[in-house]
Amino acid sequence: MTAFDFDATVVGAGAVGLACGRAMAKRGLTVLVLESGDHIGQGVSSRNSEVIHAGLYYPTGSLKARLCVEGRRALYAFLESHKVDYRKCGKLVVATEASEVERIEAIFQQATANDVEGLEHLTGAHARALEPGLNAHAALLSPESGIFASHDYMLALQGEIEDAGGSVVVATPFERAEPLPGGGFRITAGGEGSAVLTTRLLVTAPGLQAQDVAARIDGFPADQIPTRHLGKGIYFRLSGKAPFERLIYPPPIPGALGTHYRKDLGGQAVFGPDLTYVETEDYSVDPAKAEDFARYIRRFWPALPEGTLTPDYAGIRPKLHGPGEPQPDFQLDGPEVHGVPGLVALFGIESPGLTSSLAIGEAVADKLGHD
Repeated sequence: MTAFDFDATVVGAGAVGLACGRAMAKRGLTVLVLESGDHIGQGVSSRNSEVIHAGLYYPTGSLKARLCVEGRRALYAFLESHKVDYRKCGKLVVATEASEVERIEAIFQQATANDVEGLEHLTGAHARALEPGLNAHAALLSPESGIFASHDYMLALQGEIEDAGGSVVVATPFERAEPLPGGGFRITAGGEGSAVLTTRLLVTAPGLQAQDVAARIDGFPADQIPTRHLGKGIYFRLSGKAPFERLIYPPPIPGALGTHYRKDLGGQAVFGPDLTYVETEDYSVDPAKAEDFARYIRRFWPALPEGTLTPDYAGIRPKLHGPGEPQPDFQLDGPEVHGVPGLVALFGIESPGLTSSLAIGEAVADKLGHD
């Protein structure tokens, strides 16, 4: 029997990569997580809304629907047991005018089919009683939605991997993988921790670099690497007191959930993201967009004071669809798709990937035959 340096190697130390590593370490495997950045969780996982999604929106039977609901339930328990800061603040999906009521009713029906708990229809008056200052013709209340400290969560995942004898190595970019005769892989990794190592199983979860990493695996068919689209979203922060306690979401926009409101764990109000497709990883925030944001926000918060939005940060999502195209599912591609034994390649892990991460990790471990 061939001796491998590791049972399983994961490329990418964001929330999903670390959750995959944890799931396999829990099953008694020796695990290595490779990260090209200088710290864990500095890519997609560090530039998002830190929202815990209940699972309202996703098509019934899709990976997004199933893994979001499973992942959210597991996530609250994990955060509680690891003393990671979170707030189950709930979410209001708001119809700001009569023409939007049908859309939030469709969300209610979808969420119910997805087995989301505790949903309530609210009249406009009831929504305004909960959140004075809100413009609501009607609303949907999701009590299972929340926010959390995502970096502390990732540190806890890293801690579990290391407690199980695994390793998370930063500043060590994946360079290539070659399938070995009889199974397993020889991996070349560069950077400060330059090394050649062998592993029985390989998982790629590098976010925006998913397509590039797949192309560096010998024998991975080029026609099974989906086209990458970069969906940029920017955020603005409010100067002043946060107006609402709950998450506030208008009905979704094409291709994303739209610009929403959250009161972060520090008590400040943040609005975003919007959605713009870009060609390169550009994280700048154009202050001139504050006017567009203000116009959108006043649909649900008419009292937004003039000049109180300040540029905050930007994130980029690894989308598998371009403008005007339907939003596809997560891809957790195993050998049945690409034909490379012992490999699971993840593509398009955008929202609700953070909420779904623990469930994605379990699904990947199951797919590799470790249930």
